[in-house]
Amino acid sequence: MTTQEKVQYRFGTRLDVPYVEAVERAKAALKEQGFGVLTEIDVKATMKAKLDVDFQPYVILGACNPPLAYRALTAETSIGLLLPCNVIVYQDGDGARVEFMDPAAALGIVGNPAVEPVATEARARLWAAMENLDKK
Repeated sequence: MTTQEKVQYRFGTRLDVPYVEAVERAKAALKEQGFGVLTEIDVKATMKAKLDVDFQPYVILGACNPPLAYRALTAETSIGLLLPCNVIVYQDGDGARVEFMDPAAALGIVGNPAVEPVATEARARLWAAMENLDKK
């Protein structure tokens, strides 16, 4: 891992490993934090199939931690519009970037105080996943 960064709606890091390995590391790190990958969107393949354009290797992983999702949904039924937590992995030169949606930023727009602890825990778990990417 070379650098970590946090921007208003995301945080992430660059790994000095090939893209395919970074995707597998991201999935493993998410699993260790209680997240399953519900969806996997191959953006490169989709762009080729739908637009006939070439795009860099890029995947969107829809990550869900069922206990956290349940707590969020029981606090705010419509919060499903903001779920799951998205994680992206894309090729970056000879390495790869892994970036995580910041749940506190995304769920903060709801304005429901009952959702805040869920967002905080989700953020902590995703941050831990990011920090463990280089240990896979």
